[in-house]
Amino acid sequence: MPSNVILGLLNPKSATNVGAVLRAANCYQANAIRYTGHRWERGAKFHTDTKNAAQHFDIKKVDDVLADLTSDIQVVCVDLIEGATPLPAFEHPANAIYLFGPEDGSIPQALIDRADAATYVPTIGCMNLAATVNVVLYDRLAKRGMASTIAEQGDGLIRASRDRNNNTRIG
Repeated sequence: MPSNVILGLLNPKSATNVGAVLRAANCYQANAIRYTGHRWERGAKFHTDTKNAAQHFDIKKVDDVLADLTSDIQVVCVDLIEGATPLPAFEHPANAIYLFGPEDGSIPQALIDRADAATYVPTIGCMNLAATVNVVLYDRLAKRGMASTIAEQGDGLIRASRDRNNNTRIG
């Protein structure tokens, strides 16, 4: 069953993280990215999105990441929030906007208060934005049963996904 996945980035800071988030959004088939703040544009111009993922989905600067969401979208905060569910125990909703705070801050309490759920990646120390987005989206893919469906594509998926300079194989 198709789902709707939106990434809500709150004033993302790092140029390399912006590019890596774009690539993750494309790899894991997110539908859209909403972002706040002025630092995205500075990061986007460094062209760290080496696969031109930005061309494949909707990217929109907004003042309020939760404005104009359809009623079936659940708000999920991803941050080191006391009382949040550890990611291994988290059940992803079918349709969600995942909110990620800036690398040098946290998700504002007002947004946490409006959320349907909160989760965090249980690590020692904190990960950067791009790493967190990748882990959360992969966890979603694996838990919603999509990983095995995708893996059934086998070598065809591998050939379509890898870099043109990679022609390795087993045996």
